[in-house]
This record gives sequence, structure tokens and C-alpha cells, in this order.
Amino acid sequence: MRRIREVIVVEGRYDKNALAQVVDAAVVTLGGFSVFHDKEKLRFLRRLADKRGLIILTDSDGAGFVIRNYLKGALPGVQIKQAYIPDIRGKERRKRRPGREGKLGVEGMRPEVLLESLRRCGATFLDEEPEPQADEAPITKADLFALGLSGGPDSAARRQALLRRLDLPEHLTANGMLEALNLMYSREELERLLEL
Repeated sequence: MRRIREVIVVEGRYDKNALAQVVDAAVVTLGGFSVFHDKEKLRFLRRLADKRGLIILTDSDGAGFVIRNYLKGALPGVQIKQAYIPDIRGKERRKRRPGREGKLGVEGMRPEVLLESLRRCGATFLDEEPEPQADEAPITKADLFALGLSGGPDSAARRQALLRRLDLPEHLTANGMLEALNLMYSREELERLLEL
């Protein structure tokens, strides 16, 4: 079981149970949309972010992104990391029917997928040495434009194709995609990926 320094924030208790099988970390549940009206929970999350840092891990459906975007605006961005699960079709075992978008949520992800999502967001694994950080400039919006991922007639389709190839959620905005790319790839790696 991998130990993680940051506090992981998930939508509900089934997501928390899934993570408890994979990582040794503090996991806070939001109670879905109820977090929108829970000022006490937001104060608590701000304190946790200040003390240990937060990793936001919501489902990759539209509702998960509504919650994620709300938290982005309500919490201090410096101490927040965004972990994304891929879009995988299916339904969780406990449910009779798949969700509205037909995608698995955090609770339905395989352990190795959850670990990889946490690794890609920059989670601090306490049982391993940190990788040395390169002094490379981050990927910018200008880079996305130059690579044909924004501002062009087919840029939306190219972004969607790249998101699928990288196993990132289809609901990521251009800014969200930029953030995810900077967490996972250098500019050169991104250019190589686009050449494939």
C-alpha cells in the first residue's frame, strides 16, 4: 500500500473505499453537490490544503467536473493538485444501471489506474525518492496554438483525439488540459506524442 502525503478529496464514500484499498492517505468525502452549501467543509478543506496540500479526484463525468471546477474557484490553487481518471465505459458493481454518461467513476477504477492517476498529478509518495525536476519552461497556451490544439478550425477535434490517446477525460477544458499536460509531459514529449 502506497503512502501519500496530500489529502485526497473525492465525491463520496464509495470512492473513499476504493482508494482505501490502494493508498494509505487521508481521504475526505465531499458528499457530492452538498459541498456547494457547506461552508464549514470548505473551511476545513482550506486548512487541509494549507497544511498538507490537496489532490482533487472526482469522476470524469459532467457532474464530477462541476464539483471539480467549483473547488478550483473556492480553494487556494497553489496547494491543489488535480488527478484525473480516464473515460472508461461501464458501470460499478453496486449499481443496477450505468450513470447518465455511461462512464465508470472513481469507485469503479482498477487499483493500478487510480495509482497512475495519482502519480500523474504529482502526488507525493512518501515511500519513494522524488524525481529530480527539470528546469524546463512549462507548456503554454501559445504552444497549444502552435501545435494546432487551439484556435484552429479542427483544434477541438485534435484536442479530443489527444485526450483519448492520453487517457484523460473528455470534459477537460483547454485550461484543464494544459494543466494536466504540464503535470505529465514536457514540451518535447507532447510534440512527439502529436507526431504519432
